[in-house]
Amino acid sequence: MKTEIQKCLDGEIFNTSDPEIQDMIKRARDITKEYNYLASTDTIRKEALLTELFGSIGKNVSIDTPFYCDYGRHITIGDNVIININCTFVDCNRIDIGNNVLIASNVQIYIATHPVETNERLIENWTEADSTPFFRTYALSVKIEDNVWIGGGVIILPGVTIGKNSGVN
Repeated sequence: MKTEIQKCLDGEIFNTSDPEIQDMIKRARDITKEYNYLASTDTIRKEALLTELFGSIGKNVSIDTPFYCDYGRHITIGDNVIININCTFVDCNRIDIGNNVLIASNVQIYIATHPVETNERLIENWTEADSTPFFRTYALSVKIEDNVWIGGGVIILPGVTIGKNSGVN
């Protein structure tokens, strides 16, 4: 039987209230809170926190603050990447960022989504005693390939791939 996190990574409906998922979110919130309050000059601690937070991180990566994410460990970042201020990555599924990528301020990457049809999105006869939320969620990965520039305020939706050498603004 699949865990809720396995369902999530497979793009299937998953229980966002699952204890393993909630622990991952708490961990990411704790790390990003510390990261966001560090002095910009404390590069050694910042690098250690990002290494702890992400699935993998390359060389010459700069992530300005504030930065927010849900799980952290589903984010992989290549070499020579800049993520500017106030970016939010909802990474319940994978976010893969290639090499030589520039991400401007206020970029949001949303991996989580919900069924469009009301009868598929909402759980009929749901009560607060249930161990699941009143809604259904699934997540689709995002891939940003090499040499990409993402302009300020761009919102990247679930399941999108931004191809090599592209610019989005």
